[in-house]
Amino acid sequence: MNILLTNDDGIYADGLWALYARFANQHSVAVIAPDRERSAVGHGITLHKPLRATMVAVNGGHMGYAVNGTPADCIKLGLLEILDNKPDIVISGINPGANVGVNINYSGTVAAAKEAALYGIQAISVSMHGHQIENYDDATGFIQKLAENVCNKGLPSGTFLNVNIPDMPWEDIAGICISRQGIEFFTEYIEKRTDPRNRTYYWQGSDPQTFYKNPDFDGAAIGRNFISITPIKCDMTDYDAIEDLKRWNISK
Repeated sequence: MNILLTNDDGIYADGLWALYARFANQHSVAVIAPDRERSAVGHGITLHKPLRATMVAVNGGHMGYAVNGTPADCIKLGLLEILDNKPDIVISGINPGANVGVNINYSGTVAAAKEAALYGIQAISVSMHGHQIENYDDATGFIQKLAENVCNKGLPSGTFLNVNIPDMPWEDIAGICISRQGIEFFTEYIEKRTDPRNRTYYWQGSDPQTFYKNPDFDGAAIGRNFISITPIKCDMTDYDAIEDLKRWNISK
């Protein structure tokens, strides 16, 4: 397989190179990732300043492109300019911290996979539930098998997989759950503060997401120590609402 790896945590992130180590011996692997952490940038792209891609050596001399843009920028730049051959699959991650529920809308990790799917390329976004990840090896082994399945069987056009894996040894994982995106919102807050120069500033925060009301939700699967696999569509049209709106008799 020709594989393009990216992430939103930056070119030096451990999860990115854990994937590289898993795939590089058997496949052709390119790495194009942001030059710094770009978490929670969503599907933003860079329009008003030049993009630069610098070849850097990471992890004992492995080479990758560091881009001064977003994860979606990395995909665009890779597909339209840097890569000589179209990849068979794009894998974005591994992100420390689950990307489930409404947070899928904010995730740069997920956005990179979505950008690839918009270009008609098979794609997977991968996150792990935790922040001091200890079980990359088991996770990358699973992603290798999943990526081979995706390339062999194919996903519908404009659909990619969002995968969330518990950070635990393989034997402790409860199983695989083909899940849906959670839609329950979570409690958010803004903390207002004053700096030493008497200027107001704000910290945004939220309570942890909970998904236990519906066992089909991605977050509920992770909460029960399952690997969550959620197919995500790029087409955001509400087709039921189309028919409803037609009955509104909206006139010019």
